[in-house]
Amino acid sequence: MNKIIMGADHAGFSLKEDIKAFLTGQGWEVADKGTGDELPADYADYAAAVAGEIVAGNFDRGILICGSGAGMSITANKFPGIRATLSLDEEMARLSRQHNDSNILVLGGRRTDAATARRIVLVWLQTPFEGGRHQRRVDKIRAIEEKLLCPAGG
Repeated sequence: MNKIIMGADHAGFSLKEDIKAFLTGQGWEVADKGTGDELPADYADYAAAVAGEIVAGNFDRGILICGSGAGMSITANKFPGIRATLSLDEEMARLSRQHNDSNILVLGGRRTDAATARRIVLVWLQTPFEGGRHQRRVDKIRAIEEKLLCPAGG
């Protein structure tokens, strides 16, 4: 069974619930890191929870949703090995997988309707990483992360 982890703040809660039901209906096992309602919540908490699970190796991929998608993207990308990509349409989702090996899809709950989000999610989940010249670029990202985490002489 395929499994995925999700998280959202209050602005992404409704869309998270829709996508979670959609994925469950498609046979996915969905782990939900919150939030559980539309009361004000801090996006950074949910981005950290989802990104942390992926870095720990408990999940290969995740989905994060906040109002614009910006806050979730910024926070998740602080974690080594995370390539969180905001996708506002299917083409962005496809390219983020093909070229960047994106492991977290970020959606804007106030920018994306449910039907569009479902299409974006399907494209993102079904699109493989192309490797080739793109692997070299992803490897460069990893090298930058390693250099920042373990500076020479440190």
